[in-house]
Amino acid sequence: MFKDRMDAARQLVTHLKKYQGQNPLVLAIPRGAVPMGAWMAQALNGQLDVVLVRKLRAPFQPEVAIGAVDETGLAYLSPYAATLDLDPQYVKDEIKLQMRTIKARRKQYSLTRAPVEVKGRVVIVVDDGLATGATMMSALKATRQKQPSHLVCAIPVASPDALAKIKPLADETVCLSAPEDFMAVAQFYRQFPQVDDEQVLVVLQASAQAIPAAPG
Repeated sequence: MFKDRMDAARQLVTHLKKYQGQNPLVLAIPRGAVPMGAWMAQALNGQLDVVLVRKLRAPFQPEVAIGAVDETGLAYLSPYAATLDLDPQYVKDEIKLQMRTIKARRKQYSLTRAPVEVKGRVVIVVDDGLATGATMMSALKATRQKQPSHLVCAIPVASPDALAKIKPLADETVCLSAPEDFMAVAQFYRQFPQVDDEQVLVVLQASAQAIPAAPG
């Protein structure tokens, strides 16, 4: 049980100290992980940015993920999606809808700062927890295409199934807990408030003004 997202971020950093002198790039998945990523980037003397991916929602059950799509439009459908006998048109429409949200967010976030270069960097992709793992899978695949020198996945808690899915996609995975009784990410936090776009913009603006330490 974590007190809140900042508690989770502090605990993650204790397992990532070896990157402190390497100016790591921390990529947070909006929105909940952005305050976490900002704290982690500062603690590791690195930089913060976001990786934009969106969950693809099951029909009539928007809280259930059937996959995810990244900023390039590359979509991943989970094995669970195959069991639902989905209308292909529904899937296409859902991808279009989530891509519109991604593009709107990138436009909004770019008013605050330009995206940070990934190539050749130690990159740590962080989220506040994984239920299906779909969004993290998309985030890791999208980040890998940009050729980081070392790709790390950092999450406080995950379902065992999600953890198994994402491990092959990163060079290193730091997961503090993968309990068998996992039902939802929020059950492992005492405080788990929503993070809105305004908070994300404030965090990104503040981090853009911070000067990262030089690699050493």
